Amino acid sequence: MHQRCRAGQRRRGRRHPRDRPHVDARVDHRRYRCHRRLPGGPHGQRRPPSRSRAHDDWTPPVTRARTTLLIATVLALLVGVTVYAAYATRSPGFDEPTPLKAGAPKGLSSFYTQDLAWSDCKTGGHCATVTVPVDYADPSGETTKLRLVLYPATGESTRSIFVNPGGPGGSAIDYAGEMKNDLGDDVRESADVIGVDPRGVGLSSPLTCLPAKKFDAYAASDPDPDDPAEVEASRAAFASIGTACEANSGALAAHVSTVEAARDMDVVRALVGRTKLDWFGASYGTELGAVYAELFPDKVGRMVLDGAVDPSLDAVESSYAQAEGFQRALAAYAADCVTSEKCPIGTDAEAGIAKISTLMDQLDAEPLPGVGDRKLTEGLAFFGIAVTLYDKQSWPYLSQALDAAFKGDGSVLVQFSDVYFDRKPDGSYGSNSGQVISAINCLDSPGGLTLADVEKQTPRFVKTSPVFGRALAFGALGCSDWPIKSANPLPTIEAKGAPPIVVVGTTRDPATPYESAEALAQQLDSGVLLTRDGDGHTAYASGNTCIKKAVDGYLARGAVPKAGTTC
Repeated sequence: MHQRCRAGQRRRGRRHPRDRPHVDARVDHRRYRCHRRLPGGPHGQRRPPSRSRAHDDWTPPVTRARTTLLIATVLALLVGVTVYAAYATRSPGFDEPTPLKAGAPKGLSSFYTQDLAWSDCKTGGHCATVTVPVDYADPSGETTKLRLVLYPATGESTRSIFVNPGGPGGSAIDYAGEMKNDLGDDVRESADVIGVDPRGVGLSSPLTCLPAKKFDAYAASDPDPDDPAEVEASRAAFASIGTACEANSGALAAHVSTVEAARDMDVVRALVGRTKLDWFGASYGTELGAVYAELFPDKVGRMVLDGAVDPSLDAVESSYAQAEGFQRALAAYAADCVTSEKCPIGTDAEAGIAKISTLMDQLDAEPLPGVGDRKLTEGLAFFGIAVTLYDKQSWPYLSQALDAAFKGDGSVLVQFSDVYFDRKPDGSYGSNSGQVISAINCLDSPGGLTLADVEKQTPRFVKTSPVFGRALAFGALGCSDWPIKSANPLPTIEAKGAPPIVVVGTTRDPATPYESAEALAQQLDSGVLLTRDGDGHTAYASGNTCIKKAVDGYLARGAVPKAGTTC
């Protein structure tokens, strides 16, 4: 496999939904992605934060795992359908935003002042479509479409909070449907909630790349190839995603970078009549928010970055940070598991982690029976385990999945890997998030590593993370094989002149390690660090009342948390 779960690439280590029910054992469908470099290629951090609590009292037995997981997965994927389903009738009684008529960058006035046709969405929000240039360097050239949803404030609207769940590849439209309920009443009284699917994602001209069957094979492939033939096959498979994106999506495939997505957000800001952009970004959404702040510091309002990505890290160090984060999370799971009577990894946490590592080696040699004709490979096990580490509430279900695998049944971990990739029971995918994550990551951080570079780093990775290290080390190589050249790599982040930006980190976050939050808060000229001492990916949706009070107070009243506050 190749780069990402960069916390995702397969940035496999990254992206990350809330009214969505948990999958089977409460594997939170929204918190599952890595950010920037999980193995293989770029899969990353993908989804976000926030967890559904609709079934917190439900503990399905292993014997029901397959049925309940599949049903819950389908329900989770269907949430997006209801959000977008209606772009039909005009919105009666809706006080439509008035676009700003001044302040557009040179050459972009027609985009910043376009008229929007608002219509009702079935979720109760209001939907619209925005036209933006494919290439901001050529605004008279091709254009592309963005879709957005707006949920009005419960009282008099004075602000608009844009939200993004991460990924990259997560749907901000879905996330807005969740965040409209999750934000505090004092926040919602005066603030609209807006979700804009970034270009190439969700309903915003989604990239089309590999067909489902071919992506199935890629997802199941070896995350840490160990002979020259496997290495070349894996690198070619990753490159084929980029080739397919370019062939099927044309010019847009070269223009889904975070820089361009941030410029799109500024267009929408003006179209909804706001002089300032308020922002709540989780996981990769922190990177998108930070890039916006760098490009438009004078347009920043109240910005919260939860589960922060460190945009300064190169491919190797980003992957290494994730190796540390996921191993730390696995160690926390193991320490908790061995205190229970039926822990599948035994009574000693260190020995239990070694048992999981042995399982991965065995799967590399001989996959287990999974679901139908799909085997549990080492690659699918990697993602199946990783997704459960995003949320402490998923740990009991990881135990169920491991217990089954140790007994020769790989079906539960296969289904958990399907959650990671938004794969439906019928073999189709509910979104393009598993592939667009690679496109975005590789445009943001073009590769330049050689196989020798990666092999030199591998021992350090394996020492830090016996379970995830080799795969994450190889994942750092991913974007070196991406065939599409980038014109808009990530800028250095400082955001000089921006007002206070609140950066939230969780001490045992697997996908976006706490050190990344510390680093981003330092890089931002006005960064303020807020810490949650706990487990899982992101903080605001964790149930920590101290974090929620601090964030809501900032978004509602501009009350900046005291720097260094720990909850």
